[in-house]
This record gives sequence, structure tokens and C-alpha cells, in this order.
Amino acid sequence: MSVFAFVFRLALGTSRRAAGLLAFLLAGLAAQEGSPFEVFLKGLEFRSIGPATMGGRVADIAVEETDPATFYIGMATGGLWKTTNHGASFEPVFDDQPTSSVGDVTLAPSNPDIVWVGTGEPQNRQSSPWGMGVFKSMDGGKTWAHMGLEDTHHISRIQIHPTNPEVVYVAAVGHLWGANPERGVYRTTDGGATWERVLYVNEHTGVI
Repeated sequence: MSVFAFVFRLALGTSRRAAGLLAFLLAGLAAQEGSPFEVFLKGLEFRSIGPATMGGRVADIAVEETDPATFYIGMATGGLWKTTNHGASFEPVFDDQPTSSVGDVTLAPSNPDIVWVGTGEPQNRQSSPWGMGVFKSMDGGKTWAHMGLEDTHHISRIQIHPTNPEVVYVAAVGHLWGANPERGVYRTTDGGATWERVLYVNEHTGVI
């Protein structure tokens, strides 16, 4: 069997061992000056395909109900993205903030320009990044204000009152690897100026 036939047969396989051997053989063949593989590989560029693409995890999606073409996507470490054309293109709208880890994004039912973001990925694992509390935009993601709850670390859910956007509930997980009291459910009745903890179990129990 020729080397080229062997490489072709490896290309049809799906095992990691076959893929690794194929890459090794391609590299060796490419080193032979003037070979077909050298010409072929010259047109290729290296690119990252993971698995360390942490921003690739989608934490939450919020759709503007009156205009479904507009929606937001919150990423584990990739910030917040907005589309106004059904997802044909996306614009990053959270890049200037001190954290890029998003756990929840919620639009006010009475005014979709009011956008709340809870930071800190809630799909907890050994590589979960933590956040800095909650942020609010009054202009559809153009500008943001930090609204506190910084030590909650992971925000899993935000609920906004259907007719009064000043009333907001936040579910907080807290620190992943240690006890802390900033856990439970928080409520504001003044748009985030002040917070009241309305549900608390103990320093080891968070809310999702």
C-alpha cells in the first residue's frame, strides 16, 4: 500500500489515534520539498478550534417580544452580543465593562430598551468565571451602569416586573468554592438603587 493510499484510508477514520497519525504523516510529507502535500498545506493557516473556547458557551438569550428580529446573547466569557436582523450579524455591546462573563440577560417587558445583565456564568464547573454583580442599560445596550451585588459572583436569573421596570428580582448563586452570605434572592423596588434580600437559606446555599 502506498503512503498516499494509507493517508487516504486514515482520513476516512474517526478515531483520535487515526487523526493524530494522519496529522503526523501530513506534516512529514509536507516537509518533502515539492510534494503535493507541501503545495496543499501552504494554502492553509492555523486556527483555534477549541476545546478552550470558553466564550463559546451560551449562558442566556433574551428576545425583544415586540420585535423578534432583535435579541441578545450572553456568553460564558464572551460578553453580550446584540442582533437586530434575526442573527444575520451581531454587535458586541458589553466590551467596555469590567467583566465579560454573562450569566443572565433580561429585557423589561414594559420597555425593551431597559436591559439587565447578571454577570458570572451560572453553568458551574471547574472553569466557571465569576462576575461583578448586575448591570443595567436604559438605551438598549449602548451604555451601562453597575447596579451592585458585586460579591454574588454568579447571577443565574433576573426577573423584571411586567409593568413596573423599577421592580426587579435577582437570583444569586454566590461563591462556588467557599461560603459567603451574598446568596439567595434579592429585590429592588427603585431600579437597583437599593436591594433587599428576600430569600436566604444559609451561606452555603445559592439560588438558580
